[in-house]
Amino acid sequence: MKKRYVMVHDENKCIGCQACNVACRSENGIPDSVTRLQVRIEGPVGNFPNLAYKYHRVSCQQCEDAPCVKVCPTGAAYVGEDGIITINDKKCVGCQYCIAACPYKVRFINPETRVPDKCNFCKDTRLARGEQPACVSVCPTDALVFGDAADPSSEVSRLLDTQPNYQDKVHLGTKPRVYRIPGKKGGINA
Repeated sequence: MKKRYVMVHDENKCIGCQACNVACRSENGIPDSVTRLQVRIEGPVGNFPNLAYKYHRVSCQQCEDAPCVKVCPTGAAYVGEDGIITINDKKCVGCQYCIAACPYKVRFINPETRVPDKCNFCKDTRLARGEQPACVSVCPTDALVFGDAADPSSEVSRLLDTQPNYQDKVHLGTKPRVYRIPGKKGGINA
Protein backbone atom coordinates (compact mmCIF):
# COMPACT_ATOMS: atom_id res chain seq x y z
CA MET A 1 0.00 0.00 0.00
CA LYS A 2 1.30 3.46 -0.95
CA LYS A 3 2.16 5.69 2.02
CA ARG A 4 0.44 9.03 2.54
CA TYR A 5 2.56 10.99 4.98
CA VAL A 6 0.74 13.80 6.78
CA MET A 7 1.42 16.10 9.68
CA VAL A 8 -1.10 17.34 12.23
CA HIS A 9 -0.53 20.56 14.18
CA ASP A 10 -2.73 20.78 17.26
CA GLU A 11 -3.20 24.50 17.83
CA ASN A 12 -4.50 23.78 21.35
CA LYS A 13 -1.27 22.12 22.45
CA CYS A 14 1.16 24.50 20.70
CA ILE A 15 2.79 27.13 22.93
CA GLY A 16 4.73 28.94 20.21
CA CYS A 17 8.12 28.04 21.69
CA GLN A 18 9.79 27.67 18.25
CA ALA A 19 11.62 24.47 19.30
CA CYS A 20 10.40 23.01 15.99
CA ASN A 21 12.07 25.81 14.04
CA VAL A 22 15.36 25.42 15.93
CA ALA A 23 15.38 21.63 15.47
CA CYS A 24 14.63 21.99 11.76
CA ARG A 25 17.51 24.45 11.31
CA SER A 26 19.90 22.16 13.12
CA GLU A 27 18.83 18.95 11.35
CA ASN A 28 18.77 20.44 7.86
CA GLY A 29 21.55 23.03 8.05
CA ILE A 30 19.21 25.95 7.35
CA PRO A 31 20.91 29.39 7.45
CA ASP A 32 19.60 32.00 9.90
CA SER A 33 18.31 34.31 7.17
CA VAL A 34 15.67 31.81 5.94
CA THR A 35 13.37 29.19 7.46
CA ARG A 36 11.65 25.97 6.43
CA LEU A 37 9.07 26.38 9.16
CA GLN A 38 7.95 28.75 11.82
CA VAL A 39 5.05 29.15 14.19
CA ARG A 40 3.33 32.50 13.81
CA ILE A 41 1.96 33.87 17.03
CA GLU A 42 -1.10 36.11 17.05
CA GLY A 43 -2.27 37.94 20.09
CA PRO A 44 -2.94 38.41 22.76
CA VAL A 45 -6.66 38.25 22.01
CA GLY A 46 -9.47 38.69 24.49
CA ASN A 47 -9.83 40.89 27.53
CA PHE A 48 -7.67 40.85 30.63
CA PRO A 49 -7.40 38.57 32.54
CA ASN A 50 -8.75 36.17 29.89
CA LEU A 51 -6.04 36.70 27.29
CA ALA A 52 -5.01 34.03 24.81
CA TYR A 53 -2.69 33.54 21.85
CA LYS A 54 -3.20 31.80 18.53
CA TYR A 55 -0.47 29.65 16.98
CA HIS A 56 -0.20 28.84 13.28
CA ARG A 57 2.44 26.58 11.73
CA VAL A 58 3.84 27.97 8.47
CA SER A 59 5.64 25.41 6.32
CA CYS A 60 5.35 23.43 3.10
CA GLN A 61 1.93 21.80 2.97
CA GLN A 62 3.17 18.79 0.95
CA CYS A 63 0.27 19.23 -1.48
CA GLU A 64 -1.01 16.16 -3.28
CA ASP A 65 -1.73 18.38 -6.29
CA ALA A 66 1.30 20.64 -5.99
CA PRO A 67 1.52 23.76 -8.17
CA CYS A 68 5.30 23.91 -7.58
CA VAL A 69 5.77 20.51 -9.20
CA LYS A 70 3.52 21.33 -12.16
CA VAL A 71 5.48 24.46 -13.13
CA CYS A 72 9.01 23.05 -12.79
CA PRO A 73 10.42 22.87 -16.34
CA THR A 74 13.22 20.39 -15.51
CA GLY A 75 11.55 18.00 -13.06
CA ALA A 76 13.76 19.25 -10.22
CA ALA A 77 10.64 19.67 -8.09
CA TYR A 78 9.02 16.26 -7.98
CA VAL A 79 6.87 13.92 -5.94
CA GLY A 80 8.86 10.92 -4.72
CA GLU A 81 7.60 7.36 -4.39
CA ASP A 82 6.85 8.19 -0.76
CA GLY A 83 4.57 11.05 -1.87
CA ILE A 84 6.87 13.71 -0.42
CA ILE A 85 7.61 16.73 -2.60
CA THR A 86 11.34 17.05 -2.97
CA ILE A 87 13.86 19.10 -4.93
CA ASN A 88 16.65 17.54 -6.98
CA ASP A 89 19.28 20.29 -6.78
CA LYS A 90 21.25 18.80 -9.68
CA LYS A 91 18.29 19.32 -12.05
CA CYS A 92 17.39 22.81 -10.80
CA VAL A 93 18.17 25.68 -13.17
CA GLY A 94 17.19 28.41 -10.71
CA CYS A 95 14.15 29.71 -12.60
CA GLN A 96 12.23 30.11 -9.32
CA TYR A 97 8.92 29.12 -10.94
CA CYS A 98 8.29 26.83 -7.96
CA ILE A 99 8.66 29.75 -5.57
CA ALA A 100 6.26 31.88 -7.59
CA ALA A 101 3.72 29.03 -7.90
CA CYS A 102 3.54 28.15 -4.20
CA PRO A 103 0.23 29.52 -2.87
CA TYR A 104 1.52 29.12 0.70
CA LYS A 105 4.61 31.29 0.08
CA VAL A 106 6.92 28.91 1.95
CA ARG A 107 9.57 28.16 -0.68
CA PHE A 108 12.78 30.17 -0.64
CA ILE A 109 16.24 30.26 -2.19
CA ASN A 110 18.77 28.81 0.20
CA PRO A 111 21.53 31.46 0.26
CA GLU A 112 24.22 28.80 0.63
CA THR A 113 23.11 26.22 -1.94
CA ARG A 114 21.40 28.72 -4.30
CA VAL A 115 18.62 26.17 -4.79
CA PRO A 116 14.94 26.47 -3.83
CA ASP A 117 14.32 24.89 -0.44
CA LYS A 118 11.36 23.99 1.81
CA CYS A 119 10.23 21.45 4.38
CA ASN A 120 10.42 17.86 3.19
CA PHE A 121 9.48 16.17 6.49
CA CYS A 122 13.24 15.51 7.03
CA LYS A 123 13.02 12.89 4.27
CA ASP A 124 16.75 12.55 3.60
CA THR A 125 17.83 12.52 7.22
CA ARG A 126 15.43 11.44 9.95
CA LEU A 127 12.82 9.61 7.82
CA ALA A 128 15.63 7.75 6.04
CA ARG A 129 16.70 6.47 9.48
CA GLY A 130 13.14 5.51 10.45
CA GLU A 131 12.76 8.47 12.81
CA GLN A 132 10.14 11.21 13.11
CA PRO A 133 10.82 14.65 11.56
CA ALA A 134 12.99 16.85 13.77
CA CYS A 135 10.14 19.24 14.58
CA VAL A 136 7.93 16.41 15.81
CA SER A 137 10.64 14.80 17.92
CA VAL A 138 11.39 17.97 19.91
CA CYS A 139 7.91 19.38 20.44
CA PRO A 140 7.59 19.66 24.25
CA THR A 141 3.78 19.58 24.22
CA ASP A 142 3.21 16.91 21.53
CA ALA A 143 1.45 19.48 19.35
CA LEU A 144 2.82 17.78 16.21
CA VAL A 145 1.90 14.30 15.03
CA PHE A 146 3.37 12.77 11.87
CA GLY A 147 2.66 9.51 10.14
CA ASP A 148 1.06 7.52 7.36
CA ALA A 149 -2.61 8.46 6.92
CA ALA A 150 -3.03 5.51 4.54
CA ASP A 151 -2.61 3.23 7.57
CA PRO A 152 -5.96 3.29 9.41
CA SER A 153 -4.28 2.16 12.64
CA SER A 154 -1.70 4.99 12.65
CA GLU A 155 -1.85 7.74 15.25
CA VAL A 156 -2.44 10.41 12.56
CA SER A 157 -5.36 8.46 11.10
CA ARG A 158 -6.96 8.05 14.51
CA LEU A 159 -6.41 11.73 15.28
CA LEU A 160 -7.91 12.90 11.97
CA ASP A 161 -10.89 10.57 12.46
CA THR A 162 -11.64 11.74 16.00
CA GLN A 163 -10.72 15.45 16.11
CA PRO A 164 -12.17 18.38 14.19
CA ASN A 165 -9.48 19.51 11.76
CA TYR A 166 -8.87 21.76 8.79
CA GLN A 167 -6.29 22.47 6.09
CA ASP A 168 -5.14 25.82 4.74
CA LYS A 169 -6.45 27.10 1.41
CA VAL A 170 -8.35 23.94 0.41
CA HIS A 171 -10.37 26.04 -2.03
CA LEU A 172 -7.29 26.07 -4.29
CA GLY A 173 -7.54 22.31 -4.87
CA THR A 174 -3.94 21.62 -3.83
CA LYS A 175 -4.96 18.93 -1.30
CA PRO A 176 -2.52 19.92 1.46
CA ARG A 177 -1.22 17.19 3.76
CA VAL A 178 -0.66 19.39 6.79
CA TYR A 179 -3.77 19.30 8.96
CA ARG A 180 -4.60 21.53 11.89
CA ILE A 181 -6.72 20.93 14.95
CA PRO A 182 -8.25 24.37 15.49
CA GLY A 183 -7.37 26.22 18.66
CA LYS A 184 -10.22 26.63 21.09
CA LYS A 185 -8.43 29.17 23.23
CA GLY A 186 -4.65 29.21 22.65
CA GLY A 187 -1.91 29.77 25.18
CA ILE A 188 -0.21 27.54 27.71
CA ASN A 189 -3.42 26.78 29.62
CA ALA A 190 -5.34 25.47 26.61
